[in-house]
Amino acid sequence: MDNQEQNPMLVEAAIPDTELKRWLVDYVGNRTSAPDGAVTVEMIVETMSEEFPEFLLVIAEENFFRGYEQALTDLQEAQDHEQSSQ
Repeated sequence: MDNQEQNPMLVEAAIPDTELKRWLVDYVGNRTSAPDGAVTVEMIVETMSEEFPEFLLVIAEENFFRGYEQALTDLQEAQDHEQSSQ
């Protein structure tokens, strides 16, 4: 993926400001031997995809279906608007 397509949030350091985030950042940092102890969101996603893929799959599926549903809603609204302006 080139940089134009990459989500800039992936390269941001994860801020461990909750108990769960502290645990996850520590876990991923230990697992990946993060340089300077900096754990990025991308490192967390990669770890989750390797160790808990079903969790990410549920999120991805939900986002896909919500996006698809929104696209259909937008299309219907555009068609309704077009018909009402004729």
